[in-house]
Amino acid sequence: MGFDGDLFEQVMTSGEALYQDIARGKLKHKKLCPITGAAGDAERWAEGLGITLTNTARSADAVLLMGLPDSAAPDAFLKIMQDALDHNIPVLCTNPDRASPRAGNAVVVSPGALAHDHVACGGDVRFYGKPHLPVFHAIEAALNVKPDRLLMVGDSLEHDIAGGYAAAWSTAFIRGGLHAAAFVNNGDVLATLTQLANHDATAMPTFTLAHLE
Repeated sequence: MGFDGDLFEQVMTSGEALYQDIARGKLKHKKLCPITGAAGDAERWAEGLGITLTNTARSADAVLLMGLPDSAAPDAFLKIMQDALDHNIPVLCTNPDRASPRAGNAVVVSPGALAHDHVACGGDVRFYGKPHLPVFHAIEAALNVKPDRLLMVGDSLEHDIAGGYAAAWSTAFIRGGLHAAAFVNNGDVLATLTQLANHDATAMPTFTLAHLE
């Protein structure tokens, strides 16, 4: 992405957090049925894990919900998700986002939409991405740092700020991102931020910045 690698001590993703849990035996799943955004994503992710990737949920002991193709039809993965529901097969979701932005102000469906629908139908889903705690705990373990020394910086109250708060981290909300429109020509930052937090039923951030510079 153009960043100097020397700027970072550790990089953690929700997919890596799941990988580590399986590698360390915290999760016992050995046969996964993947749903991915592009061909080969699951194979690259699973390198070194010693697991088997299958084409059907019925032949797996968990569904790996990593991504969705931007052009995917709403019912493209209905068979897999229905089989998981019917046979009590858990779903491991590494991206809880329901939608993702694309160029030209387009918005596409993301894995979280399937996962949350699955939960609503009574399915078993373990979320690894923000705001859920596994990825936060993975960072704490990787850095060997206690929660009270960590700061979550992000522009999503629902994912970044709520997740950081739940993990007992300090949080810094960036107003110029996802919720930028709410702050345009609005001088009362605290009132606007309070209204947004109440709307999303999230905690208020510890700090707020107009932009991350």
